[in-house]
Amino acid sequence: MNSGNNLPSVQYEEGHWVMPGLATAHSHAFQRALRGRTQRRATRAGTFWGWRDEMYRLVERLRPDDLYAIARFAYTELAMSGVTAVGEFHYVHHGPGGRPYADRTELADAVVRAARDVGLRICLIRTAYLRAGYRRSAVPAQKRFIDPSIDDVLRDLDVLRSRYADDSDVSVAVAAHSIRAVPLPDIRILSAYAEEHELPYHMHVCEQRAELAACRSEYGTTPVALLTNEGVLSPRFVAVHATHLDEGEIEALGDYKCMVCICRTTERDLGDGLPPAAELLRAGTHLCVGVDSHSCENAFEEIRAVELDERSRLEKRHTVAEAQVLLDAATRLGYAACGLDESWRDDHVHLDPDDPSIAAMDPDHAPDAILFGATPRAVRSVSVAGKQIVAEGRHAQYDETLDLYRKSLKYMELI
Repeated sequence: MNSGNNLPSVQYEEGHWVMPGLATAHSHAFQRALRGRTQRRATRAGTFWGWRDEMYRLVERLRPDDLYAIARFAYTELAMSGVTAVGEFHYVHHGPGGRPYADRTELADAVVRAARDVGLRICLIRTAYLRAGYRRSAVPAQKRFIDPSIDDVLRDLDVLRSRYADDSDVSVAVAAHSIRAVPLPDIRILSAYAEEHELPYHMHVCEQRAELAACRSEYGTTPVALLTNEGVLSPRFVAVHATHLDEGEIEALGDYKCMVCICRTTERDLGDGLPPAAELLRAGTHLCVGVDSHSCENAFEEIRAVELDERSRLEKRHTVAEAQVLLDAATRLGYAACGLDESWRDDHVHLDPDDPSIAAMDPDHAPDAILFGATPRAVRSVSVAGKQIVAEGRHAQYDETLDLYRKSLKYMELI
């Protein structure tokens, strides 16, 4: 199924178009419960920070069973859109008021269990969140994110790595939530841990202009410049969003061959801005994509938006990359960002050639036709490591999963 240059390819086999499974390298599964509840002008979510307040209200109501139910539904929807691997950027760690659970990793294990019950591969990106921000006090919901010290984070990482060491479908990665949520000395410690254990190291980077202003107030420079000066950047580093960058920062991310995870459907929804995708790719970074807040579960839209939104920014066509490069970003490189590496070779999506979104396409332009035209409706079956998890466009456990999801939303008084 692989092309001669060992890159992901699209082929016609036994009446279906077959492509590698798609990877979403940045997910906050619990935020799926916010879809349709924070988009209207009438809500208090008129800015990113207002949206964040709505997210905090959700977090305060969340029980372990609710997190499992929401994540399971979100991952089922992802699977039905052709996703086979997810990177879960996990930062809801504790109970109400910040009380640790008896098993400190109970919530992390809940999202892993949700992914495995759906049949997806998962990278549990254990995220450090150590403060509310520079000179800011934590609001009640944030206490569920915050660990007292970096040592707690490292112990949890050790536990999770040991617990899932023998599961080839589960990987563990390191994350600092952001410059605002993790002090610089602890960012360095996490970087050293990732390097020592050869793990991906993720971080929200330059998503909001207010983040840049806070970083300048505390450190006298911008986030990427700070990370560059401190020796944090490396090929293991995954910069999530990377929206507001200057030329020097773009060059630095490229020089260190960092990965950049672009999350266009969420960045659109939150009004984050437009990341300089074409410049980042030309500088030498490796792109991948993420569903982030699950505001839109369409894996094809997630990757084509990298190109199409860049066309709007630059006011010209063919801006970021050819379809083969985008396909690589959506599959192999997404797996790499999740520490799942060569697993992409064993995961496949079969597409209905008669689906209206790709019907009668030119076989010579199959990658273009699929990446720029297909919708989740075209997905007929999905298999992970040879096991079929979606058949005839539907997950086998969809009804049961939907029922659990509805029960959790009802408990949290969202429906």
